[in-house]
Amino acid sequence: MTSFDPGPPGDATLTKADDGWTLIFIRQLDQPPEQVWTALTEPAELDRWAPFAAVAPLTAPGPTTLTMVDGDVRMDLPATVTVVDPPAVLEYTWGDDVLRWELTPAGGGTRLTLRHTLASAPGEPGLEAKVAAGWHLCLEVLNRLLNSDPVGVIRGRDAMNFGWEELRAAYAERL
Repeated sequence: MTSFDPGPPGDATLTKADDGWTLIFIRQLDQPPEQVWTALTEPAELDRWAPFAAVAPLTAPGPTTLTMVDGDVRMDLPATVTVVDPPAVLEYTWGDDVLRWELTPAGGGTRLTLRHTLASAPGEPGLEAKVAAGWHLCLEVLNRLLNSDPVGVIRGRDAMNFGWEELRAAYAERL
């Protein structure tokens, strides 16, 4: 892996949702929405930056499986693609959570908004900061990948080697 600095915490907020809490990330990417869309929907691309592997493209509504990957440990989670409006909106469940990706043309690139609604189970304290730190790393890896400067996927316990704990603490203060 080439050198990787995840940078400081980014633009993230936490809002109350009907069924829990929604973590909102906004990032500016240099590529057009069509290129970002491919990275969000194609299994080979997702496998290069996302916290999960997809068994099929996320380009049509319906059930699928997203596999959490942590080293050699793999855990299949049921998912359902609910909204597909290329290259603007992609929404799907991930276990009990909901991920909504919104892509808007901006400044010659894309404004990416990720809304991750966390299921309203009696959760572990600080879960939102842990999720924020994980997405921060993933989105930075995605940004590098899109800029033709890939660093390799960072998932699970590997994140501890790339500033996850510091990011978690910073997002805990912020959120």
